[in-house]
Amino acid sequence: MTLFLVMMGYIVYFHLTESKDFIRSPYNQRQDSLADRIKRGRILDKNGRVLAETVTGKGGSEYRKYPYGEMFAHVVGYTAKGKTGIESIENSALLTSNAFFLEKFRNELKDEKNSGDNVVTTLDVNIQEAAYEALGSSKGAVVAIEPNTGKIVAMVSKPDFDPNTISEDWEELNEDDSGVLVNRATQGQYAPGSTFKVITALEFMRQDSGYAGYSYKCSGKIKAGSNTIHCYGGKVHGKVDLKDSLAYSCNTSFCSIGSELKISSFRKTTKELLFDSKLPSELPYNKSKFALGEHAGTAERMMTAMGQGQTQVSPYHMALITSAIANSGTLMKPYLVDSVTNHTGTIVSKNRPDKYKELMSAKEAAKLKKYMESVTDYGTASVLSNAGYTTAGKTGTAEYSSDKGKDHSWFIGIANVDNPDLVVSVVIEASDGTAKAVNVAKEVFDAYY
Repeated sequence: MTLFLVMMGYIVYFHLTESKDFIRSPYNQRQDSLADRIKRGRILDKNGRVLAETVTGKGGSEYRKYPYGEMFAHVVGYTAKGKTGIESIENSALLTSNAFFLEKFRNELKDEKNSGDNVVTTLDVNIQEAAYEALGSSKGAVVAIEPNTGKIVAMVSKPDFDPNTISEDWEELNEDDSGVLVNRATQGQYAPGSTFKVITALEFMRQDSGYAGYSYKCSGKIKAGSNTIHCYGGKVHGKVDLKDSLAYSCNTSFCSIGSELKISSFRKTTKELLFDSKLPSELPYNKSKFALGEHAGTAERMMTAMGQGQTQVSPYHMALITSAIANSGTLMKPYLVDSVTNHTGTIVSKNRPDKYKELMSAKEAAKLKKYMESVTDYGTASVLSNAGYTTAGKTGTAEYSSDKGKDHSWFIGIANVDNPDLVVSVVIEASDGTAKAVNVAKEVFDAYY
């Protein structure tokens, strides 16, 4: 009896939690067999523009067409040489037909394929195009999310490829050492640079109830063990409080803060912010890492507090943290698919906004948002100060090489601060100083409004 109940319990568990993963698996040949009698459905943007569709060529041969080519390569994915992106996670829906039963009966009699269901995404061609064009020839990634719903409206990764010619280009793409097939938005791992100072500020607020009275005199440099850490560009910021420290991205101030923080508490906070944890994502991703150990020395503490050290994070993860800040501390479950419809547009299923987790209190989120406003008002992201909408954000410069000029440019930002509409996370690899992540974010915000 016990064995029977355990088996029945597992069957119920499997159908509720595991079955989708098995159905979506690229190794599951059952789904591909459905393609013999169902024409794969279309993938659409939020406004109905076609991102992927199956076209019938001469002789009845079918092939997958991607009208926007490289622009949606990583997020929409491809179906040749395996399946990736939305093509993979919605494989079952695209190969299921919910056409009217008489229509399906007629097609069966005529030995014709039924039309698969369409997947309507949360992606917006206009926002995606703005992000894609703003990145230009730079390597990097952009993620844009509506913080109050969790809808992902844009996800760009570069370098890219043309999914229309994936079969022909397969060998070349696999030999490419730039990681062209990697979705840098979710799988990229970068030192967060000064964007991490937002997290350090949160931890400081939690550990020191007198943070509002914090004061530090920046001389442009600080001793870190046997090393000396400088403020970016050798700037001397003078007397700063916590808000000014974030606005001017004062390295020495945050190094001073970091040297005094209790590491066990810091690790707890980063865990709550999903470091070293599972992320809410249906796309493949890499976990972010907070590597500060209990016995870390002063230099490592300082470097970690300012976003260097061994900490690694993806642009997607930073977008999630920024979304929680924008949404009063609550992270909504991010999603890419708004609905599934049959080929005539009748809704089969629809996703609704859903709370994922509270990453911080509403009071903490409001204070961080206020500090981040100073960054765009008069700090390192003042290029956004004259926009036709209110903003808050944080810039970052992440060193990843001993060679000078080898820095990643970061920006996380919020648009329409009092009632946030959109958050953006941008990273540009090996920026030469002219390609700045904040400028990319501005292009995305401008396109949104």
